Amino acid sequence: MIRIPRALLVTACLLCSFTPLSAQTKPVAWDTLARESQTILADYLRINTTNPPGNEFLAARFLKGILDREGIEAQILDTAELGPNRANLYARLRGNGAKRAIALVHHMDVVPATPSSWSIDPFSGAMKDGYIWGRGAIDMKGTGIAQLMAMIAIKRSGVPRTRDIVYIGNSDEELTSTGGLVFVSRHPDLLKDVEYLLTEGADNRVENGKVVYFAVGVAEKRTFWQRLTVNGVPSHGSRPTKENPVPRLVAALYKISQYETPLHVTPGVDKFFRDIARLYPEPQRGRLANVTAALNDPQSREWILSDVWWNAFLRNTISLTGLAGSNKTNVIPGVATADIDVRLLPDQDPAAFLETLKVVVGDTAVHFTTLLQPKTPLESPINTDLFHAIERAAHDREPSAFVTTPMETAATDRPTYRRLGITTYGFSPFLIPRPEIQRGMHGNDERLSVDNVGYGVHFLYDILRYAQ
Repeated sequence: MIRIPRALLVTACLLCSFTPLSAQTKPVAWDTLARESQTILADYLRINTTNPPGNEFLAARFLKGILDREGIEAQILDTAELGPNRANLYARLRGNGAKRAIALVHHMDVVPATPSSWSIDPFSGAMKDGYIWGRGAIDMKGTGIAQLMAMIAIKRSGVPRTRDIVYIGNSDEELTSTGGLVFVSRHPDLLKDVEYLLTEGADNRVENGKVVYFAVGVAEKRTFWQRLTVNGVPSHGSRPTKENPVPRLVAALYKISQYETPLHVTPGVDKFFRDIARLYPEPQRGRLANVTAALNDPQSREWILSDVWWNAFLRNTISLTGLAGSNKTNVIPGVATADIDVRLLPDQDPAAFLETLKVVVGDTAVHFTTLLQPKTPLESPINTDLFHAIERAAHDREPSAFVTTPMETAATDRPTYRRLGITTYGFSPFLIPRPEIQRGMHGNDERLSVDNVGYGVHFLYDILRYAQ
């Protein structure tokens, strides 16, 4: 009788029990899954979650029903804290716990739509001309369904999971981000093992049907809205007085409009310009390859800042957006107000910037009130497992394209989650030309192509698979 050493026996058993990844997973019927995802997105768009008032509870219940059918644990949370017909949604697909979790986050609310300005009912979820139409198709119910179906595909296909996948739907992102703030403050225990988070905050560049680059948002500007108020004495408009607050307010706004905020290159933006330099001929290529130096040259500076996106990447911005005085032409108002949309680069000090604005105005009769306090500064690292998984999945799709890091100039819920130490990225799994984003996102006739739905689900599936 031949005796086999115990150590050798254990090794043999381990080898026998090992099954290659490809043998453990079931193939995904991508065409079938795409059609299923399209139908679910159309149904989701039919749920009117216009904010205000939101009514996100209906959306949370809809998503929970799908998760329940798939055997993925899900909870509707924060109904009391968020108010009538509002809620957050939380779900988790379990892994083996060897690595920390990845969270997929979207917001369930949408901005208002004026039906008379649309060519189709904004809450019809209609499939027409190769598109799914409806408010939220781009911002951001389309992404929410792509995230949901990618997670479901991971479960159905049996991909070995070293990480839990967390799925979150938040209320009220479009106004004050109350949903994300409440979720983070009340449920840190549900997020304590989350290492990475994906949500909105970057758009891929597509030109003539070709992908130029895939974008991952690593940084985000901080919203610092201000209201300017000047008090006066109300009187009849036929007899002008020096106590009219409107001219004083207008003078202050003119000074602000003429103020050029200093230029400043953050690390992620520097990388973005170096990445895209390859797309341009000289001398533009050299300018973008060293944007800090280029901004010191008047001609180069003028060319770079002529792009409204690049200009916003490189400085704190101020937009004059609201003005109120009298509600009657022949009445001098007792008070005049103006709202300004201030967006700060992530490494800027809000208090110092506000003092600068006061100096620019130079009038103590103009009072500043902060309407929205800035969120946590956000600039995430790129040498991470999830970033590399995005790069790998992007290369699978478009080997000639590259992955870069533009700054998000608007606002998302990412900084709210960043407070817990989570590395957050803005990412869109879709290929949408910029004019279509500009026209449809917060505009009229918002829509997402049916091809993009399946593309986005598959893209996110691969990212989640590679990040395991």
